[in-house]
Amino acid sequence: MLRNGKWVADWQPVQAKDEKGGFVRQTSSFRHWVTPDGSAGPTGEAGFNAELGRYHLYVALICPWASRTLIGRKLKGLEDVISVSVVEPELSDQGWRFGDAAGADLDTVNGANFLHEIYTRADPTISGRATVPVLWDKQLGTIVNNESADILRMLNSGFGDLAHDSFHLYPADFREEIDALNARIYPALNNGVYRAGFATTQVAYEEAFHDVFAMLDELEGRLGDGRDFLLGDRFTEADVGLFVTLVRFDVAYHGLFKCNLRRIADYPALSAYQARILGILGVRDTVSIDHIKRGYYSIKSLNPTGIVPVGPELSAALAT
Repeated sequence: MLRNGKWVADWQPVQAKDEKGGFVRQTSSFRHWVTPDGSAGPTGEAGFNAELGRYHLYVALICPWASRTLIGRKLKGLEDVISVSVVEPELSDQGWRFGDAAGADLDTVNGANFLHEIYTRADPTISGRATVPVLWDKQLGTIVNNESADILRMLNSGFGDLAHDSFHLYPADFREEIDALNARIYPALNNGVYRAGFATTQVAYEEAFHDVFAMLDELEGRLGDGRDFLLGDRFTEADVGLFVTLVRFDVAYHGLFKCNLRRIADYPALSAYQARILGILGVRDTVSIDHIKRGYYSIKSLNPTGIVPVGPELSAALAT
């Protein structure tokens, strides 16, 4: 991790614990917003105008938070507006690393070897973990934002006429419902699998485990009424947030994170829902099962041998 701008210790997945030994996620450090006219967003400072070619997105294909932003970039037609770099899937002792392995990139914007160098370019005295995604401003040479929920909303509405309008991921008439769903799904499921996988006590693990499957059971019931998406026939950011966890569940969270009561494959409605989203043009391009498996199973504290399992057998939608 970084301490006052210096890398001081090998990468570890758990940087903080609660009184029960539960995993505590780090708070994002950079919270500025890109807006069509450069005015200030909900947090941070003004001056980040939506411009063609000005911004760069750093992501990891194993990371669900980063994958949210890749889906947003794809669905809003921003591939030619915002460039992207993909880090290598395996986590090194210095965290995310750039390279020329299959499906990964060298950093052609800043010439960094590790993602933590991007953080210290933006703030030479920063402390904490260097996480993805990162939205970088090439013009000002700094990080705009490293909170995936913020970046997804920026991609949805912050780039004005530079973006396509075929998808509106946070429509005004659904915002209250989206916010309510996000507030329940995130702690119980999206972060719940991490709380289970990185728990350091039995009580913390079991609490997270039960949260995960209570939420999956609830979502199976919700989608079992024949609706296409969480809020009916509209695909929104709530679906993006749920999908990125579902698509990693059977190949990583079920085994490595000990969330092994049931697989997504055992839930008919959730399986059909996952396949529907994979069928949306462009979404499948943001998913790399190879990177997901190699990345999660490279976490030394959970898998010291580094052996990547051959299974599980995947659905046709994921296997292609």
